[in-house]
Amino acid sequence: MPSAKANHSLNKDEASQAVLDWYDQNRRHLPWRMPPGEWADPYHVWLSEIMLQQTTVEAVKPYFAKFVQRWPTLADFAAATQHDVLRLWAGLGYYSRARNMHRAAQVIMTKHDGMFPTTEAELRALPGVGEYTAAAIAAIAFGQRALVLDANIERIMARYGAIADRLPAAKPAIRQVLNHITPSDRAGDFAQALMDIGNRICTPPRRKGEHWSQPQCLICPLASSCRGRHQDPSSWPRKAPKKDRAIRQGYVMVVISDDDHVLLMQRPPKGLLGGMMLFPTSDWPEGSRTKTTYPIEADSLLGRLSQSLAQHPGRQVLNTPVEHIFSHFALSLTIICVTDVHRQDLKGADTGGLWYPVASLDQEALPSVMRKVFEMACGSSSAGSAAFP
Repeated sequence: MPSAKANHSLNKDEASQAVLDWYDQNRRHLPWRMPPGEWADPYHVWLSEIMLQQTTVEAVKPYFAKFVQRWPTLADFAAATQHDVLRLWAGLGYYSRARNMHRAAQVIMTKHDGMFPTTEAELRALPGVGEYTAAAIAAIAFGQRALVLDANIERIMARYGAIADRLPAAKPAIRQVLNHITPSDRAGDFAQALMDIGNRICTPPRRKGEHWSQPQCLICPLASSCRGRHQDPSSWPRKAPKKDRAIRQGYVMVVISDDDHVLLMQRPPKGLLGGMMLFPTSDWPEGSRTKTTYPIEADSLLGRLSQSLAQHPGRQVLNTPVEHIFSHFALSLTIICVTDVHRQDLKGADTGGLWYPVASLDQEALPSVMRKVFEMACGSSSAGSAAFP
């Protein structure tokens, strides 16, 4: 395999120009993008880049549209309440992104007089803005030469330079290749072009029957100088074997009143699902890889409800749990559903929860896993006499 130093033999000017020419003819038309050669609104770039972290473009499009319609400017967004931001974000996942984004907007308004920072260093000082996002904003919104390195671009550069090291050890060599071919002009267009190439052409390997898919090297603008295409391009970047996700098991209770309200609790502002509205659950959000089962604790909201509603005629336990995948663990929740509850009967239980109309539940800051819970609790036919601890 060639070393990282040997990458400097690549014709950088021809490579970068080929990428830009391809972009001018084949770019994706996305709502936060400007035409080639024009700088984009930094508010739109920042908003889209934060949303796109761990999320697909198609999933982000409707959320981006809702946000810019509700808050057309950075000042509008900074003036919003965090609860309203989380309500509009609900379903997009990784909720710390929304909380950090809201804090960052307020920092820009108070410390930068409402003007978006233009340098990577200033951008990285904002809550929730890391190396990649700062480089993307600097390049796409302000035309600066910055090394924009997301997973797509990382894969392209690893193949282009045939980087032998495994990630994350390969990152310095990958950055060296990217630095070599990133142009001084139109760095933002260049970065977006690589994103599109990674999305359409230099794709990650996917299993197709007994075989793995290969990138479409024949139509790639970088093909003539790509070292990886002559070997097994799908084998880059080299990665260490993935660890199995930890599996956490817990309980969740859906309490529906006789006047069609449902009981919710708000998570603390920090941590997993911070600030979001949840049905009462066991304490799985604070779990670890070593602990996998989370029982109902007597002094918790779920514990108090369980004691108060243990003999309620409308109580049932669903045989089928809700399964949900987070970035670092899988969750399995057994659902306890209690219907036709008199709200006044729970006042003495010190529930600590809040009642919301079922009809407007879709407007609350409810994460995807809780939406799954509610759909199963209300629509499942698998309710039965499963044992309840």
